[in-house]
Amino acid sequence: MTRLALIGNKGMLGRDLLSRMESSFSCVAADIEELDITKREEVLQWIGEVRPEILINAAAYTDVDGCETSPDLAMQVNGHAVGYLAEGCARFGAGMVHISTDFVFDGGKEGPYTEEDRPNPISVYGSSKLLGEKEMAEQLDRFLIVRTSWLFGHGGKNFVEAILKQAQVKSSLKVVHDQVGSPTYVPDLSRAIIRLLAAGAAGIVHVSNSGKCSWFEFAGKIMELSGNKGFPVEPIPSSELNRPARRPANSVLSCERYFRITGERMPQWETGLREYLKVREE
Repeated sequence: MTRLALIGNKGMLGRDLLSRMESSFSCVAADIEELDITKREEVLQWIGEVRPEILINAAAYTDVDGCETSPDLAMQVNGHAVGYLAEGCARFGAGMVHISTDFVFDGGKEGPYTEEDRPNPISVYGSSKLLGEKEMAEQLDRFLIVRTSWLFGHGGKNFVEAILKQAQVKSSLKVVHDQVGSPTYVPDLSRAIIRLLAAGAAGIVHVSNSGKCSWFEFAGKIMELSGNKGFPVEPIPSSELNRPARRPANSVLSCERYFRITGERMPQWETGLREYLKVREE
């Protein structure tokens, strides 16, 4: 049985990945309590002791506005630490999978972003994640970077929960309409990563649920599918929120390479949302 190391197993994606992989892999999981990935020697020692055949890094500093106010921490966790993990994998002969983001792009493109499009991040978060990609590529000849977008799932903070919580205490909601992307249900992403592993995929692969919407449209669909169809949701421009970090206006990812590799199309984001809300009520 293939020996797999999963970093960030207590996060939203890591938790789901671990539950799906334990039946097919011999899994060793680590989160911040077991391993501080920002400490190079600690990382190298840990990988040397565990000796995984594959390492998946699902750990990240994902607070986009927090990254803006703590750039050194963002660069360390999302950038240099990925390089340390990749160095350990190179030293001990392990394959590596790293989870990256749509925020490596500036959002100026009209259509979906492909793996060949040039990254140009406009936030510290995006810059830190791109640094991680680059440091990984410098250390390893063969690797897999999975870029995804707008994650929501069980066991973590996400937009769906934020909207439902706000709707309980407010009479109406204001949500930005000028940022477009593809909401991605964590179990769908986990299944896609497993398919990519099975196919021996390498390089960069974009994986998100099919379809696109604005945050405003996403909020409206959340209200509709949760039984609050008439709840007032008002569209507003991003400038009205005055957040520390800039967000890409368009971060839709093309998943054509994923389809070519696996022969599978990603489910629609509305399907993932329905499943999420159904499981949430059980």
